Amino acid sequence: MNTHEGEYRTRGTWNEMKGKMKMAYGDLTDDDLTYDEGQEDKWLGRLQQKLGKTEHEIKSWLRSL
Repeated sequence: MNTHEGEYRTRGTWNEMKGKMKMAYGDLTDDDLTYDEGQEDKWLGRLQQKLGKTEHEIKSWLRSL
């Protein structure tokens, strides 16, 4: 597998996860689900505010997707 193929597979998986997240919580926007490398805490904080869940609950939910 070349680098580009792996990148496309990763993007496809992420897009699939984002779709599942939007289905579960319809008020999530693309901005809410934009993940920037090295900004996990900031991203999780956005999700915590939007969903009213703890960081642990969000991480558990993400692993279940």
